[in-house]
Amino acid sequence: MTGAQEFERVLDGSDKNVASFEHQHVSPIKRAQHFLHSTPAAVPLIVLVLAIIIFGIALGGRFFSSYTLTLILQQIAIVGILGAAQTLVILTAGIDLSIGVIMVISAVIMGNVAITYGIPTPIAVIAGLVMGGLCGLLNGFLVAFMKLPPFIVTLGTWNIVMATNFIYSANETIRDTDVDEQAPLLHLFAASFRLGSAVLTLGVVAMVLLVLLLWYVLNHTAWGRHVYAVGDDPEAAKLSGIQAKKVLLTVYTISGIIAAFAAWVSIGRNGSISPSSAVTDYNLQAITATVIGGISLFGGRGSILGTLFGAMIVGVVSMGLNMLGADPQWKVLLTGVLIIAAVGIDQWIRKVSV
Repeated sequence: MTGAQEFERVLDGSDKNVASFEHQHVSPIKRAQHFLHSTPAAVPLIVLVLAIIIFGIALGGRFFSSYTLTLILQQIAIVGILGAAQTLVILTAGIDLSIGVIMVISAVIMGNVAITYGIPTPIAVIAGLVMGGLCGLLNGFLVAFMKLPPFIVTLGTWNIVMATNFIYSANETIRDTDVDEQAPLLHLFAASFRLGSAVLTLGVVAMVLLVLLLWYVLNHTAWGRHVYAVGDDPEAAKLSGIQAKKVLLTVYTISGIIAAFAAWVSIGRNGSISPSSAVTDYNLQAITATVIGGISLFGGRGSILGTLFGAMIVGVVSMGLNMLGADPQWKVLLTGVLIIAAVGIDQWIRKVSV
């Protein structure tokens, strides 16, 4: 005890000042960088607001009418849903080039099962969703278990699914009137309702609800945290006990199911079911919305709300230029600028000191 008391006396005479770090002045740019790093959806939201203000000034009341704004939402419903599916894949540092044709073949399956084969429409919808899930499962198996690069895998399945689509359908379009008469449920998401002076379709509601659901899952469930972890550092995720292969398999499968759901929405939007729509650049539009929405192509960073804002940015720019009577190529040019700017901002935000 004497030794302990002597030790305490020595401590009594020691310096009791606590080490501290001087707070250096943080520049506004650094503050902005930290804010954007912690709030990934902020950049696309700011760009969206600026785009609305610019076109609102240029076009006046015409652009701010409820008709114009709700029409933009109707036009981006399909791309927004596909963008949500693409977001899940890109968050794992992958990419799905086949997502557009998965949507088309799922729509063709739904139409043929319901109209050509005369099977009840609910079963036809389920058949389309199963087709989308199987295509996604194939992609996930090849990426997760065969260790093949996502770009190569989905490039290959894009060709396979597109060819299968044309072979199976014989490139025959199912007419709008046939769908209305024999399978009206396939046009469910074309139904509209009024919200004040605005007219919204169930397709728009489905897009918003899907994005909100995925936002909750990604931010408030273990699976969502695992998706981010696998995309940020797969090796570290494995060491922490996360089953990376299982996460990748489920991500691609769910992405395929969401693409099939987009097929159901697209039937309501387009009316007819055309296999030739497989050549439409739906996949490129989905990737564009995702990248402009701030989802990092390097994986592990971004908010799915940003994808919704990204789709809306493209819709606002397209509608605004159309109303101004501008050459359509200006839309292509501005989209390219926005993509490059989004990637550049993502790289800048990633350099933040945390």
